[in-house]
Amino acid sequence: MQIRCAAFLFDLDGVLVDSRRVVERTCRRWALRHQLDPELVLRIAHGRRSRDTVKTAAPHLNTEEEAAWLDAAELADVDGLIALAGAGKLLATLPPDRWAVVTSCGRALAERRLSSVGLPLPQTLVTGEDVPHGKPAPDGYLLGARRLGRAVARCIVFEDAPAGIAAARAAGAQVVGVTSMVAASDLTGADATIRDFAALHVRPDDDDFVVSGLC
Repeated sequence: MQIRCAAFLFDLDGVLVDSRRVVERTCRRWALRHQLDPELVLRIAHGRRSRDTVKTAAPHLNTEEEAAWLDAAELADVDGLIALAGAGKLLATLPPDRWAVVTSCGRALAERRLSSVGLPLPQTLVTGEDVPHGKPAPDGYLLGARRLGRAVARCIVFEDAPAGIAAARAAGAQVVGVTSMVAASDLTGADATIRDFAALHVRPDDDDFVVSGLC
């Protein structure tokens, strides 16, 4: 299977960086602090901004204070972070003005995670701080495409969470699901799936790119 595109929009956690251990540790700590079900919190948190997780999982708590606690805890923890296979090689082949990272976390955390695993910082980084509505709203992907100067329909999004796939779909982008954290069957709405970037191939074609190695 092949997909043609003009630019690339990458989610961060679970797509470029495997941060599962950090996210699970932090969510479990936070849930137990407030006598919440850790498994439920983890399901809610996958692919969402901290403040949106708090609003959904514990609307009785102070959203900003609890989101700040979650963000600080994740920022301080880099143990177990690894880059997904092939991510570094892929990013090195893409022109800097043709790819962006669109993530639900804040800028400081995004930069720390990328640098911790040796991945380059993008010229275009859209974080949860930059948009009024987080995933599954399309705001982040619409802004990412706009900052790259490309029509979002001509972009390919790489996502690992149902909320992110819903956001990319709502924006009108093509979507590749990354099955690093969930099964392909849970990523409904994706045009194709990959486990990681090891077998992905991107070749320039005029002013576009052809992406192959997809399932």
